[in-house]
Amino acid sequence: MDLLSGTPFHEIAALLLVAVVVAAGGMLLRQPLIVSFIAVGVLAGPSFLNIVTSSAHVDLLAELGVALLLFLVGLKLDVGLVRAFGRVAVMTGMGQVIFTSVVGYLLCLGLGFSHLESLYIAVALTFSSTIIIVKLLSDKQEIDSLHGRIALGFLIVQDLVVVFAMVVLSAVDAGMQGGGGLLPILRVIGGGALLLVAIGLFTRYLAERLLSRIARSPELLVLAAMGWAATVAAGADMIGLSRELGGLIAGASLGSTSYREAIASRLASLRDFLLLFFFLHLGGLFDLRAAAAQIPNAIVLSLFVLIGNPLIVMVIMGVLGYRKRTGLLAGLTVAQISEFSLVFVALGAGLGHIGVDAVGLTTLVGVVTIALSTYMILYSDVLYRWLEPVIGIFERRVPFSEDRMSAPADERWDAIIFGLGRYGTAIASQLGQKGWRIHGVDFDPEAVAAWTRTGRVAVYGDASDPDFPAILPLAGTRWVICTARPPVTDLAHSEPRLALLEALRAHGYRGRVALAARDAADAAHMSRMGADLVLLPFDDAAERAAEVILLDSEQTTTA
Repeated sequence: MDLLSGTPFHEIAALLLVAVVVAAGGMLLRQPLIVSFIAVGVLAGPSFLNIVTSSAHVDLLAELGVALLLFLVGLKLDVGLVRAFGRVAVMTGMGQVIFTSVVGYLLCLGLGFSHLESLYIAVALTFSSTIIIVKLLSDKQEIDSLHGRIALGFLIVQDLVVVFAMVVLSAVDAGMQGGGGLLPILRVIGGGALLLVAIGLFTRYLAERLLSRIARSPELLVLAAMGWAATVAAGADMIGLSRELGGLIAGASLGSTSYREAIASRLASLRDFLLLFFFLHLGGLFDLRAAAAQIPNAIVLSLFVLIGNPLIVMVIMGVLGYRKRTGLLAGLTVAQISEFSLVFVALGAGLGHIGVDAVGLTTLVGVVTIALSTYMILYSDVLYRWLEPVIGIFERRVPFSEDRMSAPADERWDAIIFGLGRYGTAIASQLGQKGWRIHGVDFDPEAVAAWTRTGRVAVYGDASDPDFPAILPLAGTRWVICTARPPVTDLAHSEPRLALLEALRAHGYRGRVALAARDAADAAHMSRMGADLVLLPFDDAAERAAEVILLDSEQTTTA
Protein backbone atom coordinates (compact mmCIF):
# COMPACT_ATOMS: atom_id res chain seq x y z
CA MET A 1 0.00 0.00 0.00
CA ASP A 2 1.07 3.63 -0.43
CA LEU A 3 1.41 5.22 2.98
CA LEU A 4 2.44 8.61 1.63
CA SER A 5 2.33 10.19 -1.77
CA GLY A 6 3.94 13.57 -1.37
CA THR A 7 7.16 15.48 -1.86
CA PRO A 8 10.59 13.93 -1.24
CA PHE A 9 10.76 15.97 1.97
CA HIS A 10 7.55 14.37 3.27
CA GLU A 11 8.79 10.92 2.30
CA ILE A 12 12.12 11.34 4.06
CA ALA A 13 10.39 12.75 7.15
CA ALA A 14 8.16 9.66 7.31
CA LEU A 15 11.19 7.43 6.73
CA LEU A 16 13.11 9.01 9.59
CA LEU A 17 10.12 8.59 11.91
CA VAL A 18 9.88 4.89 11.06
CA ALA A 19 13.65 4.55 11.56
CA VAL A 20 13.48 6.10 15.05
CA VAL A 21 10.67 3.77 16.16
CA VAL A 22 12.32 0.63 14.77
CA ALA A 23 15.79 1.57 16.07
CA ALA A 24 14.37 2.25 19.55
CA GLY A 25 12.88 -1.24 19.57
CA GLY A 26 16.19 -2.67 18.37
CA MET A 27 18.04 -0.87 21.15
CA LEU A 28 15.78 -2.49 23.75
CA LEU A 29 16.68 -5.87 22.23
CA ARG A 30 20.41 -4.90 22.32
CA GLN A 31 20.64 -5.14 18.54
CA PRO A 32 23.14 -3.18 16.40
CA LEU A 33 21.80 -0.26 14.43
CA ILE A 34 22.45 -2.13 11.18
CA VAL A 35 19.76 -4.72 11.99
CA SER A 36 17.26 -1.92 12.62
CA PHE A 37 18.24 -0.20 9.36
CA ILE A 38 17.73 -3.41 7.38
CA ALA A 39 14.29 -3.77 8.99
CA VAL A 40 13.48 -0.13 8.13
CA GLY A 41 14.54 -0.69 4.52
CA VAL A 42 12.26 -3.71 4.21
CA LEU A 43 9.34 -2.05 6.02
CA ALA A 44 9.58 1.17 3.99
CA GLY A 45 10.01 -0.72 0.71
CA PRO A 46 7.34 -1.71 -1.80
CA SER A 47 6.62 -5.00 -0.01
CA PHE A 48 5.14 -3.20 3.02
CA LEU A 49 4.60 0.55 3.57
CA ASN A 50 5.94 1.77 0.20
CA ILE A 51 6.89 5.14 1.70
CA VAL A 52 9.22 6.26 -1.08
CA THR A 53 7.52 6.66 -4.45
CA SER A 54 10.31 8.65 -6.18
CA SER A 55 13.64 6.95 -5.63
CA ALA A 56 16.14 9.31 -7.28
CA HIS A 57 16.94 11.24 -4.09
CA VAL A 58 17.13 8.06 -2.04
CA ASP A 59 19.46 6.41 -4.57
CA LEU A 60 21.79 9.44 -4.48
CA LEU A 61 21.94 9.43 -0.68
CA ALA A 62 22.46 5.64 -0.76
CA GLU A 63 25.45 6.03 -3.08
CA LEU A 64 26.93 8.68 -0.79
CA GLY A 65 26.37 6.40 2.20
CA VAL A 66 28.15 3.44 0.61
CA ALA A 67 31.04 5.65 -0.53
CA LEU A 68 31.37 7.03 3.00
CA LEU A 69 31.18 3.53 4.51
CA LEU A 70 34.06 2.36 2.34
CA PHE A 71 35.95 5.60 3.03
CA LEU A 72 35.86 4.75 6.74
CA VAL A 73 36.85 1.14 6.00
CA GLY A 74 39.88 2.46 4.13
CA LEU A 75 40.59 4.93 6.92
CA LYS A 76 40.80 2.04 9.40
CA LEU A 77 42.86 -0.19 7.10
CA ASP A 78 45.66 -0.54 9.63
CA VAL A 79 48.09 -2.98 8.04
CA GLY A 80 50.37 -2.45 11.05
CA LEU A 81 47.92 -4.47 13.15
CA VAL A 82 48.36 -7.38 10.73
CA ARG A 83 52.13 -7.05 11.12
CA ALA A 84 51.82 -7.06 14.92
CA PHE A 85 49.88 -10.33 14.86
CA GLY A 86 51.31 -11.41 11.50
CA ARG A 87 51.03 -15.18 11.46
CA VAL A 88 47.81 -15.60 13.41
CA ALA A 89 46.09 -12.64 11.67
CA VAL A 90 46.99 -13.74 8.14
CA MET A 91 46.53 -17.48 8.64
CA THR A 92 43.25 -17.11 10.53
CA GLY A 93 41.90 -14.38 8.25
CA MET A 94 42.79 -16.11 4.99
CA GLY A 95 41.85 -19.53 6.36
CA GLN A 96 38.40 -18.30 7.30
CA VAL A 97 37.93 -16.52 3.95
CA ILE A 98 38.98 -19.59 1.92
CA PHE A 99 36.96 -22.03 4.04
CA THR A 100 33.80 -19.90 4.01
CA SER A 101 33.97 -19.08 0.30
CA VAL A 102 34.67 -22.67 -0.84
CA VAL A 103 32.17 -24.42 1.43
CA GLY A 104 29.63 -21.60 0.95
CA TYR A 105 29.97 -21.92 -2.83
CA LEU A 106 29.32 -25.68 -2.68
CA LEU A 107 26.37 -25.16 -0.34
CA CYS A 108 24.81 -22.59 -2.67
CA LEU A 109 25.24 -24.91 -5.66
CA GLY A 110 23.51 -27.60 -3.63
CA LEU A 111 20.68 -25.16 -2.86
CA GLY A 112 20.05 -24.68 -6.59
CA PHE A 113 21.81 -21.39 -7.38
CA SER A 114 23.85 -20.86 -10.52
CA HIS A 115 27.64 -20.86 -10.45
CA LEU A 116 27.85 -17.05 -10.61
CA GLU A 117 25.17 -16.50 -7.98
CA SER A 118 26.80 -19.11 -5.74
CA LEU A 119 30.12 -17.31 -6.09
CA TYR A 120 28.61 -13.94 -5.17
CA ILE A 121 26.76 -15.33 -2.14
CA ALA A 122 29.80 -17.31 -0.96
CA VAL A 123 32.07 -14.25 -1.15
CA ALA A 124 29.44 -12.19 0.69
CA LEU A 125 29.44 -14.78 3.49
CA THR A 126 33.17 -14.27 4.10
CA PHE A 127 32.89 -10.63 5.25
CA SER A 128 32.35 -9.88 8.94
CA SER A 129 31.15 -6.53 10.25
CA THR A 130 34.05 -4.47 11.60
CA ILE A 131 31.60 -1.84 12.84
CA ILE A 132 29.58 -4.29 14.93
CA ILE A 133 32.57 -6.20 16.29
CA VAL A 134 34.49 -3.10 17.34
CA LYS A 135 31.37 -1.67 19.02
CA LEU A 136 30.61 -4.87 20.95
CA LEU A 137 34.21 -5.48 22.00
CA SER A 138 34.51 -1.85 23.10
CA ASP A 139 31.31 -2.12 25.16
CA LYS A 140 32.75 -5.21 26.87
CA GLN A 141 36.16 -3.54 27.32
CA GLU A 142 37.77 -6.35 25.29
CA ILE A 143 39.07 -4.33 22.36
CA ASP A 144 42.62 -4.48 23.79
CA SER A 145 42.45 -8.11 24.89
CA LEU A 146 44.44 -10.73 23.01
CA HIS A 147 41.38 -12.19 21.28
CA GLY A 148 40.19 -8.66 20.49
CA ARG A 149 43.51 -7.71 18.87
CA ILE A 150 43.62 -10.97 16.91
CA ALA A 151 40.03 -10.45 15.74
CA LEU A 152 40.88 -6.93 14.54
CA GLY A 153 43.93 -8.38 12.78
CA PHE A 154 41.97 -10.85 10.69
CA LEU A 155 39.25 -8.26 10.08
CA ILE A 156 41.96 -6.19 8.39
CA VAL A 157 42.78 -9.24 6.26
CA GLN A 158 39.09 -9.39 5.31
CA ASP A 159 39.22 -5.69 4.41
CA LEU A 160 42.12 -6.43 2.04
CA VAL A 161 39.94 -9.11 0.44
CA VAL A 162 37.27 -6.41 0.10
CA VAL A 163 39.76 -4.28 -1.84
CA PHE A 164 40.54 -7.19 -4.16
CA ALA A 165 36.83 -7.95 -4.68
CA MET A 166 36.15 -4.29 -5.52
CA VAL A 167 38.99 -4.23 -8.08
CA VAL A 168 37.66 -7.41 -9.72
CA LEU A 169 34.11 -6.03 -9.85
CA SER A 170 35.34 -2.75 -11.36
CA ALA A 171 37.33 -4.60 -14.03
CA VAL A 172 34.40 -6.87 -14.89
CA ASP A 173 32.04 -3.89 -15.08
CA ALA A 174 34.48 -2.05 -17.37
CA GLY A 175 34.73 -5.06 -19.63
CA MET A 176 30.93 -5.34 -19.87
CA GLN A 177 30.45 -1.62 -20.60
CA GLY A 178 33.21 -1.69 -23.19
CA GLY A 179 31.53 -4.47 -25.09
CA GLY A 180 33.83 -7.17 -23.74
CA GLY A 181 37.43 -7.83 -24.57
CA LEU A 182 40.72 -7.04 -22.90
CA LEU A 183 41.19 -3.40 -24.00
CA PRO A 184 38.54 -1.84 -21.71
CA ILE A 185 39.93 -3.79 -18.74
CA LEU A 186 43.48 -2.66 -19.52
CA ARG A 187 42.23 0.92 -19.81
CA VAL A 188 40.67 0.70 -16.37
CA ILE A 189 43.80 -0.88 -14.90
CA GLY A 190 45.96 1.90 -16.41
CA GLY A 191 43.64 4.60 -15.12
CA GLY A 192 43.57 2.95 -11.72
CA ALA A 193 47.37 2.85 -11.62
CA LEU A 194 47.56 6.57 -12.40
CA LEU A 195 44.96 7.28 -9.71
CA LEU A 196 46.94 5.28 -7.17
CA VAL A 197 50.15 7.13 -8.06
CA ALA A 198 48.42 10.49 -7.65
CA ILE A 199 46.86 9.41 -4.35
CA GLY A 200 50.21 8.06 -3.16
CA LEU A 201 51.94 11.38 -3.87
CA PHE A 202 49.16 13.23 -2.06
CA THR A 203 49.48 10.93 0.96
CA ARG A 204 53.25 11.20 1.02
CA TYR A 205 53.70 14.94 0.60
CA LEU A 206 50.43 16.81 1.24
CA ALA A 207 47.94 14.92 3.41
CA GLU A 208 49.44 15.47 6.87
CA ARG A 209 50.44 19.07 6.14
CA LEU A 210 47.05 19.97 4.69
CA LEU A 211 45.05 18.30 7.46
CA SER A 212 47.13 20.02 10.15
CA ARG A 213 45.79 23.35 8.87
CA ILE A 214 42.23 22.18 8.29
CA ALA A 215 41.97 20.43 11.67
CA ARG A 216 42.01 23.79 13.46
CA SER A 217 38.31 23.81 12.67
CA PRO A 218 36.57 20.48 13.49
CA GLU A 219 33.66 21.39 11.22
CA LEU A 220 36.02 22.06 8.30
CA LEU A 221 37.79 18.75 8.94
CA VAL A 222 34.52 16.86 8.54
CA LEU A 223 33.65 18.79 5.38
CA ALA A 224 37.12 18.25 3.90
CA ALA A 225 37.07 14.51 4.61
CA MET A 226 33.62 14.11 3.09
CA GLY A 227 34.61 16.22 0.09
CA TRP A 228 37.79 14.15 -0.40
CA ALA A 229 35.82 10.89 -0.25
CA ALA A 230 33.27 12.12 -2.81
CA THR A 231 35.95 13.59 -5.08
CA VAL A 232 38.06 10.45 -5.25
CA ALA A 233 34.92 8.34 -5.67
CA ALA A 234 33.84 10.55 -8.57
CA GLY A 235 37.33 10.36 -10.09
CA ALA A 236 37.32 6.57 -9.86
CA ASP A 237 33.91 6.51 -11.52
CA MET A 238 35.17 8.69 -14.39
CA ILE A 239 38.03 6.32 -15.26
CA GLY A 240 35.83 3.24 -15.09
CA LEU A 241 36.38 2.10 -11.52
CA SER A 242 33.48 1.91 -9.10
CA ARG A 243 32.60 4.79 -6.79
CA GLU A 244 32.80 2.37 -3.89
CA LEU A 245 36.41 1.51 -4.68
CA GLY A 246 37.17 5.23 -5.00
CA GLY A 247 35.76 5.86 -1.54
CA LEU A 248 37.89 3.06 -0.10
CA ILE A 249 41.06 4.43 -1.77
CA ALA A 250 40.26 7.92 -0.43
CA GLY A 251 40.02 6.56 3.10
CA ALA A 252 43.25 4.57 2.80
CA SER A 253 45.04 7.73 1.63
CA LEU A 254 44.28 9.42 4.97
CA GLY A 255 44.71 6.31 7.10
CA SER A 256 48.39 7.01 7.79
CA THR A 257 47.80 10.56 9.04
CA SER A 258 47.58 11.51 12.70
CA TYR A 259 44.01 12.77 12.13
CA ARG A 260 42.61 9.36 11.20
CA GLU A 261 40.79 8.73 14.47
CA ALA A 262 39.38 12.27 14.65
CA ILE A 263 37.97 11.99 11.13
CA ALA A 264 36.53 8.53 11.76
CA SER A 265 34.81 9.53 15.00
CA ARG A 266 33.29 12.67 13.49
CA LEU A 267 32.01 10.92 10.36
CA ALA A 268 30.55 7.86 12.09
CA SER A 269 27.16 9.48 12.74
CA LEU A 270 26.93 10.83 9.20
CA ARG A 271 27.79 7.36 7.88
CA ASP A 272 25.01 5.79 9.95
CA PHE A 273 22.53 8.38 8.71
CA LEU A 274 23.40 7.88 5.04
CA LEU A 275 23.50 4.10 5.35
CA LEU A 276 19.82 4.25 6.25
CA PHE A 277 19.15 5.24 2.64
CA PHE A 278 21.29 2.39 1.32
CA PHE A 279 19.19 -0.08 3.27
CA LEU A 280 16.07 1.63 1.98
CA HIS A 281 17.45 1.15 -1.54
CA LEU A 282 18.12 -2.49 -0.63
CA GLY A 283 14.55 -2.78 0.62
CA GLY A 284 13.43 -1.77 -2.86
CA LEU A 285 15.16 -4.89 -4.17
CA PHE A 286 13.59 -7.04 -1.46
CA ASP A 287 10.69 -9.09 -2.81
CA LEU A 288 8.73 -10.43 0.15
CA ARG A 289 7.35 -13.48 -1.66
CA ALA A 290 10.77 -14.35 -3.11
CA ALA A 291 12.40 -13.86 0.29
CA ALA A 292 9.81 -16.08 2.01
CA ALA A 293 10.67 -18.86 -0.42
CA GLN A 294 14.34 -18.48 0.58
CA ILE A 295 13.77 -19.01 4.32
CA PRO A 296 14.92 -22.69 4.32
CA ASN A 297 18.04 -21.70 2.35
CA ALA A 298 18.65 -18.78 4.74
CA ILE A 299 18.49 -21.13 7.73
CA VAL A 300 21.10 -23.43 6.17
CA LEU A 301 23.52 -20.60 5.33
CA SER A 302 22.94 -18.84 8.66
CA LEU A 303 23.82 -22.00 10.59
CA PHE A 304 26.91 -22.36 8.41
CA VAL A 305 28.06 -18.80 9.25
CA LEU A 306 27.10 -18.99 12.95
CA ILE A 307 28.78 -22.36 13.54
CA GLY A 308 31.23 -22.95 10.68
CA ASN A 309 33.09 -19.63 10.85
CA PRO A 310 33.88 -19.85 14.60
CA LEU A 311 34.88 -23.51 14.20
CA ILE A 312 37.45 -22.86 11.47
CA VAL A 313 38.92 -19.97 13.50
CA MET A 314 39.19 -22.22 16.56
CA VAL A 315 40.86 -24.97 14.52
CA ILE A 316 43.46 -22.61 13.04
CA MET A 317 44.19 -20.85 16.34
CA GLY A 318 44.44 -24.18 18.12
CA VAL A 319 47.03 -25.37 15.60
CA LEU A 320 48.94 -22.11 16.12
CA GLY A 321 49.13 -22.81 19.85
CA TYR A 322 46.39 -20.57 21.29
CA ARG A 323 44.17 -21.67 24.12
CA LYS A 324 40.61 -22.83 23.51
CA ARG A 325 39.11 -19.81 25.25
CA THR A 326 41.03 -17.33 23.09
CA GLY A 327 40.08 -19.31 19.97
CA LEU A 328 36.38 -19.37 20.88
CA LEU A 329 36.18 -15.66 21.78
CA ALA A 330 38.00 -14.67 18.58
CA GLY A 331 35.91 -17.09 16.51
CA LEU A 332 32.61 -15.67 17.74
CA THR A 333 33.50 -12.32 16.17
CA VAL A 334 33.15 -13.80 12.65
CA ALA A 335 29.79 -15.46 13.28
CA GLN A 336 27.95 -12.94 11.11
CA ILE A 337 28.08 -11.30 7.72
CA SER A 338 28.56 -7.57 7.35
CA GLU A 339 26.89 -4.54 5.85
CA PHE A 340 29.47 -4.78 3.07
CA SER A 341 28.12 -8.23 2.19
CA LEU A 342 24.84 -6.50 1.33
CA VAL A 343 26.70 -3.78 -0.59
CA PHE A 344 28.50 -6.51 -2.54
CA VAL A 345 25.36 -8.39 -3.61
CA ALA A 346 23.59 -5.09 -4.38
CA LEU A 347 26.44 -4.22 -6.75
CA GLY A 348 26.15 -7.67 -8.31
CA ALA A 349 22.43 -7.12 -8.84
CA GLY A 350 23.17 -3.70 -10.38
CA LEU A 351 25.57 -5.33 -12.83
CA GLY A 352 22.95 -7.93 -13.73
CA HIS A 353 25.06 -10.80 -12.41
CA ILE A 354 22.56 -12.00 -9.82
CA GLY A 355 18.81 -11.80 -9.31
CA VAL A 356 16.53 -10.73 -6.51
CA ASP A 357 16.53 -14.22 -5.02
CA ALA A 358 20.25 -13.99 -4.22
CA VAL A 359 19.82 -10.47 -2.83
CA GLY A 360 16.88 -11.51 -0.66
CA LEU A 361 18.71 -14.60 0.60
CA THR A 362 21.84 -12.62 1.56
CA THR A 363 19.68 -10.01 3.31
CA LEU A 364 17.91 -12.69 5.36
CA VAL A 365 21.23 -14.30 6.29
CA GLY A 366 22.52 -10.86 7.30
CA VAL A 367 19.57 -10.19 9.61
CA VAL A 368 19.73 -13.62 11.25
CA THR A 369 23.50 -13.80 11.74
CA ILE A 370 23.98 -10.21 12.89
CA ALA A 371 21.10 -10.49 15.36
CA LEU A 372 22.18 -13.82 16.85
CA SER A 373 25.93 -13.20 16.82
CA THR A 374 25.38 -10.01 18.81
CA TYR A 375 24.11 -12.08 21.73
CA MET A 376 26.85 -14.67 21.17
CA ILE A 377 29.52 -11.97 21.59
CA LEU A 378 27.78 -10.24 24.49
CA TYR A 379 27.38 -13.54 26.36
CA SER A 380 30.65 -15.10 25.20
CA ASP A 381 31.73 -15.90 28.78
CA VAL A 382 28.51 -17.83 29.37
CA LEU A 383 28.96 -19.67 26.07
CA TYR A 384 32.51 -20.58 27.05
CA ARG A 385 31.38 -22.05 30.36
CA TRP A 386 28.77 -24.14 28.54
CA LEU A 387 31.12 -25.31 25.79
CA GLU A 388 34.37 -25.57 27.77
CA PRO A 389 34.06 -29.36 28.39
CA VAL A 390 33.71 -30.16 24.66
CA ILE A 391 36.06 -27.69 22.95
CA GLY A 392 39.24 -29.08 24.42
CA ILE A 393 39.90 -30.78 21.07
CA PHE A 394 40.69 -27.32 19.66
CA GLU A 395 43.58 -26.79 22.09
CA ARG A 396 47.05 -28.30 22.00
CA ARG A 397 48.21 -30.32 24.97
CA VAL A 398 50.66 -27.47 25.67
CA PRO A 399 49.18 -24.22 24.23
CA PHE A 400 52.48 -22.39 23.85
CA SER A 401 51.45 -19.12 22.19
CA GLU A 402 50.02 -17.64 25.40
CA ASP A 403 51.63 -19.63 28.17
CA ARG A 404 55.27 -19.46 27.06
CA MET A 405 55.72 -16.08 28.82
CA SER A 406 54.66 -17.51 32.17
CA ALA A 407 57.08 -17.23 35.06
CA PRO A 408 58.66 -20.43 36.41
CA ALA A 409 56.31 -22.13 38.85
CA ASP A 410 58.91 -22.23 41.62
CA GLU A 411 59.38 -18.45 41.76
CA ARG A 412 57.87 -16.70 44.76
CA TRP A 413 56.07 -13.38 44.54
CA ASP A 414 54.76 -10.96 47.11
CA ALA A 415 51.91 -9.80 44.88
CA ILE A 416 50.30 -10.52 41.52
CA ILE A 417 48.69 -7.43 39.98
CA PHE A 418 45.94 -7.78 37.36
CA GLY A 419 45.77 -4.60 35.29
CA LEU A 420 48.96 -2.78 34.32
CA GLY A 421 47.47 0.62 33.57
CA ARG A 422 48.38 3.79 35.43
CA TYR A 423 46.76 2.70 38.70
CA GLY A 424 48.22 -0.81 38.69
CA THR A 425 51.66 0.46 37.68
CA ALA A 426 51.60 3.08 40.45
CA ILE A 427 50.72 0.43 43.05
CA ALA A 428 53.53 -1.80 41.75
CA SER A 429 56.02 1.07 41.93
CA GLN A 430 55.11 1.90 45.51
CA LEU A 431 55.28 -1.74 46.62
CA GLY A 432 58.49 -2.27 44.67
CA GLN A 433 60.15 0.55 46.59
CA LYS A 434 59.37 -1.41 49.77
CA GLY A 435 61.16 -4.46 48.35
CA TRP A 436 58.09 -6.40 47.20
CA ARG A 437 58.46 -8.72 44.19
CA ILE A 438 55.61 -7.99 41.79
CA HIS A 439 54.27 -10.23 39.02
CA GLY A 440 52.09 -8.42 36.44
CA VAL A 441 49.10 -9.63 34.40
CA ASP A 442 47.18 -7.75 31.72
CA PHE A 443 44.93 -8.63 28.75
CA ASP A 444 46.53 -5.90 26.62
CA PRO A 445 49.63 -7.33 24.90
CA GLU A 446 51.12 -3.84 24.54
CA ALA A 447 50.80 -3.21 28.30
CA VAL A 448 52.55 -6.54 28.96
CA ALA A 449 55.33 -5.63 26.52
CA ALA A 450 55.78 -2.17 28.11
CA TRP A 451 55.96 -3.75 31.58
CA THR A 452 58.53 -6.39 30.56
CA ARG A 453 60.72 -3.77 28.86
CA THR A 454 61.37 -2.33 32.32
CA GLY A 455 62.83 -5.66 33.46
CA ARG A 456 59.76 -6.77 35.39
CA VAL A 457 57.85 -10.03 34.84
CA ALA A 458 54.40 -9.97 33.28
CA VAL A 459 52.20 -12.32 31.27
CA TYR A 460 49.16 -11.91 29.08
CA GLY A 461 46.03 -13.01 30.90
CA ASP A 462 42.34 -12.32 31.34
CA ALA A 463 40.91 -12.01 34.85
CA SER A 464 37.60 -13.45 33.64
CA ASP A 465 39.24 -16.63 32.28
CA PRO A 466 38.48 -19.37 34.87
CA ASP A 467 41.42 -21.49 33.69
CA PHE A 468 44.06 -18.76 33.79
CA PRO A 469 45.08 -19.00 37.50
CA ALA A 470 46.36 -22.53 36.79
CA ILE A 471 49.45 -21.06 35.07
CA LEU A 472 50.12 -18.41 37.74
CA PRO A 473 52.73 -18.81 40.49
CA LEU A 474 50.16 -18.64 43.29
CA ALA A 475 52.13 -20.70 45.83
CA GLY A 476 53.56 -18.33 48.43
CA THR A 477 51.97 -15.23 46.86
CA ARG A 478 50.72 -12.94 49.63
CA TRP A 479 48.34 -10.73 47.62
CA VAL A 480 46.41 -10.87 44.35
CA ILE A 481 45.41 -7.34 43.37
CA CYS A 482 42.89 -6.63 40.59
CA THR A 483 42.78 -2.97 39.53
CA ALA A 484 40.06 -3.42 36.89
CA ARG A 485 36.91 -1.46 37.63
CA PRO A 486 33.78 -2.04 35.51
CA PRO A 487 31.90 0.90 33.97
CA VAL A 488 28.36 1.65 35.06
CA THR A 489 27.02 -0.27 32.03
CA ASP A 490 29.10 -3.38 32.68
CA LEU A 491 27.22 -6.66 32.26
CA ALA A 492 26.84 -8.85 35.32
CA HIS A 493 27.73 -11.97 33.35
CA SER A 494 31.11 -10.54 32.28
CA GLU A 495 32.19 -9.28 35.74
CA PRO A 496 35.95 -10.04 35.74
CA ARG A 497 36.54 -9.40 39.45
CA LEU A 498 34.02 -11.96 40.68
CA ALA A 499 35.21 -14.44 38.05
CA LEU A 500 38.76 -13.96 39.35
CA LEU A 501 37.68 -14.48 42.97
CA GLU A 502 35.88 -17.70 42.09
CA ALA A 503 38.78 -18.98 39.95
CA LEU A 504 41.35 -18.28 42.68
CA ARG A 505 39.27 -20.23 45.19
CA ALA A 506 38.85 -23.10 42.72
CA HIS A 507 42.64 -23.30 42.29
CA GLY A 508 43.27 -23.40 46.03
CA TYR A 509 44.68 -19.90 46.55
CA ARG A 510 44.85 -19.11 50.29
CA GLY A 511 46.35 -15.62 50.16
CA ARG A 512 44.57 -12.27 50.33
CA VAL A 513 42.70 -10.59 47.47
CA ALA A 514 42.31 -6.84 46.85
CA LEU A 515 39.79 -5.56 44.32
CA ALA A 516 39.28 -2.06 42.93
CA ALA A 517 35.72 -0.74 43.11
CA ARG A 518 33.80 1.90 41.20
CA ASP A 519 32.02 3.52 44.16
CA ALA A 520 30.93 2.88 47.74
CA ALA A 521 28.01 0.63 46.77
CA ASP A 522 30.24 -1.39 44.47
CA ALA A 523 32.86 -1.63 47.25
CA ALA A 524 30.27 -2.99 49.69
CA HIS A 525 29.20 -5.59 47.14
CA MET A 526 32.81 -6.71 46.55
CA SER A 527 33.33 -7.06 50.31
CA ARG A 528 30.23 -9.22 50.62
CA MET A 529 31.49 -11.41 47.79
CA GLY A 530 34.71 -12.16 49.69
CA ALA A 531 37.31 -9.50 48.85
CA ASP A 532 39.80 -9.05 51.71
CA LEU A 533 40.46 -5.42 50.75
CA VAL A 534 38.55 -3.05 48.48
CA LEU A 535 40.34 -0.17 46.77
CA LEU A 536 38.57 3.04 45.77
CA PRO A 537 41.12 4.73 43.48
CA PHE A 538 39.56 8.19 43.34
CA ASP A 539 38.59 8.28 47.00
CA ASP A 540 41.97 6.90 48.11
CA ALA A 541 43.82 9.42 45.95
CA ALA A 542 41.70 12.29 47.29
CA GLU A 543 42.30 11.17 50.88
CA ARG A 544 46.05 10.96 50.28
CA ALA A 545 46.04 14.38 48.58
CA ALA A 546 44.18 15.87 51.55
CA GLU A 547 46.76 14.36 53.95
CA VAL A 548 49.61 15.90 51.95
CA ILE A 549 47.88 19.31 51.86
CA LEU A 550 47.17 19.25 55.60
CA LEU A 551 50.73 18.16 56.40
CA ASP A 552 52.15 20.95 54.25
CA SER A 553 49.80 23.47 55.88
CA GLU A 554 50.93 22.41 59.36
CA GLN A 555 54.59 22.70 58.39
CA THR A 556 53.98 26.14 56.86
CA THR A 557 52.14 27.35 59.97
CA THR A 558 54.91 26.05 62.25
CA ALA A 559 57.57 27.74 60.14
